[in-house]
Amino acid sequence: MQLWFEPFTVHKRFALRISRGSTQATTNLWVRLQQDGIEGWGEASPFSTGQQPQTTELLSEALTAIAPALVNLDPWNQQQFEDLTRSLPSAARAALDLAVWDWRGKAVGQPLWKLWGLDRDRCPVTSVTIGISSPEAGQERLAAWRELFEPALIKVKLGSPEGVEADRALLNALKAVAPTTPFSVDANGGWDVATTRSLADWLVESGVIYLEQPLAKGQEADLLQLRDLPLPVFIDESVWTSQDVAALSDRVDGINLKLLKTGGLSEALRAIHTARAHALQLMLGCYSDSSLLNGAAAQLGPLVDYLDLDSHLNLLDDPFRGATIEAGRLVPSDRPGLGVLRQE
Repeated sequence: MQLWFEPFTVHKRFALRISRGSTQATTNLWVRLQQDGIEGWGEASPFSTGQQPQTTELLSEALTAIAPALVNLDPWNQQQFEDLTRSLPSAARAALDLAVWDWRGKAVGQPLWKLWGLDRDRCPVTSVTIGISSPEAGQERLAAWRELFEPALIKVKLGSPEGVEADRALLNALKAVAPTTPFSVDANGGWDVATTRSLADWLVESGVIYLEQPLAKGQEADLLQLRDLPLPVFIDESVWTSQDVAALSDRVDGINLKLLKTGGLSEALRAIHTARAHALQLMLGCYSDSSLLNGAAAQLGPLVDYLDLDSHLNLLDDPFRGATIEAGRLVPSDRPGLGVLRQE
């Protein structure tokens, strides 16, 4: 297969602030694999979980280095593909994995959800995200989301550097203008055990249905001290692959999978089945991804409980289009492969 890739920069309508910092724009990579007149697409975007960031430059170098080895790749040989790409940074591996799957779907003229025997009517609603902000700014951000569609689930980033009272003020302000909408809370590792326990009952009273990554990556042993909380605990930064799912299954209720962490759809499928074997709940999340990456993740939507695939909806200049919002659900198209097109 012949490999091409090129950078593209996307800008957010609203900067997203989490406990580790904020982002306004990112430079992602559009990856293309071609063989037999068919072209498969993938995307890599830079991200960090607090350690060893995968930068655009790092990903570009990895893709450049692997290109000669892909010339003799049989796109139908999954074992060969995984052997070739195993040592790559996960985001570069993800972009190639997406492109190979897109190629396969286009080769047989079917979307991936059909190839996998899934029912896209089972795609859950996607949440919309409110970053760390003042109460007034949080209400303005929710109003902007409502101009696009009425969200059925609101995800709030807490773990503010300004402390617990700032967290309380933001969630209370959002609850005041969305009193009947369920919430989830993502602390992005910004709390400790004592803080998490002290806030748990208030979170439930505020309509929060699950809590994501309360403790920082590296503190997985302390998650055992949260097993008696009155709401489910999910992890994100702490879990990347199916092996991580199995290792941490005794201390959490759910897993947030992201294609850039798993290294693509192939490992995401393994992680999903591993999680289900351990009776865990599942969600699919995103970073600063366009409709290309989120359209790929949406192919897995029927297999999970929650979607948090909203980053492309916050872009001013998304170069792609793919899955569509239908009654709050992100639904993949009938087009073959990932079903993603360039914007006209």
